[in-house]
Amino acid sequence: MNPLSKLCLHTITNKPWPLPELLDKYAATGVGGVSVWQNAVEPYGISQAASFLAAHSIEVVSYVRGGFFPGPNHAARQQAINDNKVMIEEAAALGAPILVLVCGAEPTAGLVASRNQIQDGIEAILPHCQAHDVKLAIEPLHPMYADTRSAINTLEQANDMAEIFDCEHVGVAVDVYHLWWDPHLEKEIKRCGSMGNLLAYHICDWKYPPEDMLNDRGLMGEGCIPIAQISEWVSATGFTGMHEVEIFSNRYWSMNQDEFLSKIVHSYKELYHI
Repeated sequence: MNPLSKLCLHTITNKPWPLPELLDKYAATGVGGVSVWQNAVEPYGISQAASFLAAHSIEVVSYVRGGFFPGPNHAARQQAINDNKVMIEEAAALGAPILVLVCGAEPTAGLVASRNQIQDGIEAILPHCQAHDVKLAIEPLHPMYADTRSAINTLEQANDMAEIFDCEHVGVAVDVYHLWWDPHLEKEIKRCGSMGNLLAYHICDWKYPPEDMLNDRGLMGEGCIPIAQISEWVSATGFTGMHEVEIFSNRYWSMNQDEFLSKIVHSYKELYHI
């Protein structure tokens, strides 16, 4: 069995590589899956990007990132809905079963109103998801991003939102970078799994102190997140999906990407004792 069969990499992790080169490198390394960011697709268009993906045996795990539903007015919110419908179509064309949602927030509206607008946005695009058989994964973000990136900041809030819809096409993405600090994390992971809503699991590490709150994520084992413990909680739910490495790092983006990929594989194997 391929020891990296459960390793998925987000294209943003190796951002300097264009999509065709990235896929060649992942395939040669034995990486099992890829989560495709929209910016990696844009230089080629959906049809050509889909052909690149089809030429490799790498599993397409998800498409990133939809959401950003809240807005200062009706026109902005409707545009977000329209944009998300396009992304659903793109995900289906790429063979991605999941569209990850960074749900957004509108600072002039406040968190409660933003969450209501997120719910309205998901409700508006849900029929489109069902028609294209693409699932929505609500990703709660760390509270430091509650101003504009997401008003969904805990796994409890994401679970609450997913359970409102009670639908197989709406679930949750658990990202350790955003959630490791939460004292209720184990309980909420168990809840998420028991409801059948755990769709995706993202890993990296929290360096201390981070030099940049967005673009200084660490390799697994490089920081203070108890990834092994959280992974056990996720596994205990019956989750059989991939471990998705998602690293934003100016430091790693500036280095040789072959060397960085080797570091990722090494840290992954160390983490899971492969």
